[in-house]
Amino acid sequence: MFQTWGDLLFLHWEIDPAEIEKRIPAGLNVDLHDGKAYLGLVPFFMKKIRPRFLPAMPWLSNFLELNVRTYVHDKNGRPGVWFFSLDCNQPIAVEIARKFFHLPYQHAKMSSDGKNYHCQRKGENETATFEYPKMGPLKTAELGSLEFFLLERYLLFSESRKGEIYCGQVHHEAYPFCEVADPQISRAPFEWEGFEVEGSPVSSLVSPGVDVSIYPLKTTS
Repeated sequence: MFQTWGDLLFLHWEIDPAEIEKRIPAGLNVDLHDGKAYLGLVPFFMKKIRPRFLPAMPWLSNFLELNVRTYVHDKNGRPGVWFFSLDCNQPIAVEIARKFFHLPYQHAKMSSDGKNYHCQRKGENETATFEYPKMGPLKTAELGSLEFFLLERYLLFSESRKGEIYCGQVHHEAYPFCEVADPQISRAPFEWEGFEVEGSPVSSLVSPGVDVSIYPLKTTS
């Protein structure tokens, strides 16, 4: 598949690795940077989504998404992303992703005017609101840096209802990004997943986005 991930806000907090370890399946381990684990909150825009043999369809190919994620590696040491939830305001996309990608997508009402981003998950009362900061000069992450650890991930892992671990590869150019100070954010999506996170994020980054190629999932066994 081809798609564009646009206007991403990457917010990360340090978290006890044990809190992650107990919530990921056997066969995966917490990935650490300088001995620390991270829990991320990423609101963004999904655009121009299409299978490689079809054109994009405006009524289906563009929507909003908000991820709660962390970082893991498999038994072979391959690093990737583990999603605790993916809120989305496109019902068809939610059902397709649940069935074919084994990802925990959630139905949500979402909106954005380009500056304020709102997400209310189905069944939850609180609305998560984010204010998008202005972007400054952009750069790419240096190998070995925390920014590289958090941004440059080219595998995702998921678990089927039968307990099988799947791995999917993505490809894109390095994220252009800039650091932002004191973004206006909500921690409600963490609460929806049962995480207790306090204080400001230790890393706050914003990116205009990248074009992405997504390849079929494969089992890790």
